[in-house]
Amino acid sequence: MGIRGLMSFVEDHSNEFFTDVKLRDTKIIIDGYALFHRLYFNSNLELRYGGDYDSFTDVVQKFFESLFACKICPYVVLDGGCDISDKKLNTLKDRAREKIQMAHSLSVGGGGYVCPLLIREVFIQVLIKLQVCFVQCFSEADRDIMTLANHWNCPVLSSDSDFCIFDLKSGFCPLNGFQWRNMNTIKGTRDSYIPAKCFFLDTLCCHFGNMNKTLLPLFAVLCGNDHVNLPVMETFLSKVRLPLGAASSKGRRHHRVLGLLNWLSRFADPTEALDSVLNHLPKKKRGTVKALLCSSMEEYLQAQGRLQDFFQHGAYTCPDTWNPGLPPWVLAALARGQLSPFISDALVLRRTILHTQVENMQRPNAHRISLPIRQVIYGLLVNAPPHVRNVAWDALPPQPPTFSEVERINKNIKTSIVNAVELPKDHSDLSKLTELSLASRQMLLLETLKVKQSLLDPVPAALKLPVAVSCYWVQHAEATLKLHHLQALLLGMLLGPLRAMVSSPEEKAVRGGGAEALREELRRARAPPGTRLDLDTAHVFCQWQCCLQMGLYLNQLLSTPLPEPDLTRRKQLTRRKSIQGGEEDR
Repeated sequence: MGIRGLMSFVEDHSNEFFTDVKLRDTKIIIDGYALFHRLYFNSNLELRYGGDYDSFTDVVQKFFESLFACKICPYVVLDGGCDISDKKLNTLKDRAREKIQMAHSLSVGGGGYVCPLLIREVFIQVLIKLQVCFVQCFSEADRDIMTLANHWNCPVLSSDSDFCIFDLKSGFCPLNGFQWRNMNTIKGTRDSYIPAKCFFLDTLCCHFGNMNKTLLPLFAVLCGNDHVNLPVMETFLSKVRLPLGAASSKGRRHHRVLGLLNWLSRFADPTEALDSVLNHLPKKKRGTVKALLCSSMEEYLQAQGRLQDFFQHGAYTCPDTWNPGLPPWVLAALARGQLSPFISDALVLRRTILHTQVENMQRPNAHRISLPIRQVIYGLLVNAPPHVRNVAWDALPPQPPTFSEVERINKNIKTSIVNAVELPKDHSDLSKLTELSLASRQMLLLETLKVKQSLLDPVPAALKLPVAVSCYWVQHAEATLKLHHLQALLLGMLLGPLRAMVSSPEEKAVRGGGAEALREELRRARAPPGTRLDLDTAHVFCQWQCCLQMGLYLNQLLSTPLPEPDLTRRKQLTRRKSIQGGEEDR
């Protein structure tokens, strides 16, 4: 979620609210979404060329190796899709607009932060390789993280300010104070630890006159979070005089946070404080506002789900408040990260969000090329069990099955209506999709990608899906696709196998130095920093990533009739000099 201004407030007062700790020999619950964003954006990785996935893989590996060296046992918890209420839709649309602006800035040589399209998939593959325990929640993960951390009495690692509101027994360690690159050793021992800062809710409450900690959820919704942004709350804030206390210049920068905390500390409990809030509002709006504030405050209560059951027994019971009657195999695949939140959003809400890349903003968004693949995905999902359909669809009059897509148009967003493809009857029951034969599932995948099986027969197993996707890309790409684009892509596919050869003593002995020499030649082909980005070329490769993303999702939904490719050692070769606006190969 995130509370406006709270994290910068507590960090500005770090000496008052944080305790220095030496983390070692403990479990730790990690907010996966916050971690992979932090590791990518804070590791000086390339942001303009579609994703420096192999360098990101190295950073993630080093992070977890630091934890292992300190006997810290990580449990990574990932956000899932949106819940049935879809209450964050406006926030998600605002973020989509912000990403478009940042992507545009990056595309013309400016700054910004836009994650590569496949970063989540790469992160999960690294977790699997390192045997790090992880789970993907069915919706937002914050409450599940809090509940699990308190069950195991261990700290939480995140950058989300909501963890300053949750009452965590062992505290909250912000990522920007977690010095995993600077491990130390306890004096007189060989025991390593990671220096970190830890936030405890009791310290915050003590600072504000020993205020009742149950008031903090009301503070969060009054201050403004991802779920609540009521214009009427500005009426309350304009009428009540928020006491700043002994405000320093830093305090004045956080007028609302400081004032609300001081004001709430006067009340004995949330009921008394809520009544005071409502008394400042017009009578006709009090009932509606009270219901919304109360429901929003419940977001900070303990979760129904028991993640410890998943980590200990492999079973994660979906909360009744979320479960729209999905087939058991779908729920299990979602929890294991084998299906993307994109799939659950399409299933539960019939609405998806297509994320913008660093592409040519003057052209149709890069996701348009993969629309036929998505229509097949939707065709498989539209035949969900009746209980799922009842959630959002059965109230509608009979009509062709459609889905909504939030996508980029120029430098803004729009919601487009997309028809699902009508599929054969043997694909008409989502609960029995896994019972189809491998041949049937593979045939549907290859027909969607417009590739014949005979073409893939000589291709190594690990490259079958990328090659099939590339064939689809070539057939559907715009006129700007050139031969050297395809050559660069195929060379990029070689980097992973070449790296494996170089890293393996056995392979190196058999093949001599040829693999290493070729790998170094390909690495030198990357353009130096500051080289002008050819927007048309970047757009073509963004289209390829969109095709690969949806090809992956369809392959996963069909229970991987083709082996899932290793994304962790894949580079976007839009960084090659030949496609940086130069003349080579043109």
